[in-house]
Amino acid sequence: MRKAHTSSNYFFRKSPSHYHMMLLVMTAHYNKKNLSVEELKTKLFKTSRPKSALIINEACEKGFFYLEKTSSDMRKKFIKPSIKFVSEFNDYLVTLKNLSG
Repeated sequence: MRKAHTSSNYFFRKSPSHYHMMLLVMTAHYNKKNLSVEELKTKLFKTSRPKSALIINEACEKGFFYLEKTSSDMRKKFIKPSIKFVSEFNDYLVTLKNLSG
């Protein structure tokens, strides 16, 4: 699993909360749904809102996610995966598929 050492793969495997966040954001991305930061914080089980905010900020700093403001409500921000992260995630899925046979 050479591709397992990409930075995003390492980051999102730090804890169940990190991994769950990755899955929630990517599910919304592939289903073409907007996921707000507040919705993401609410959906993360057994993770406090401050801890969720820290993980989101760190993922944005590392370039895995970015925040997009809405034109209708400037307070509401949607969380989106970066193009680089979508590519790494797709590589990760291919690796998992190959492992399962």
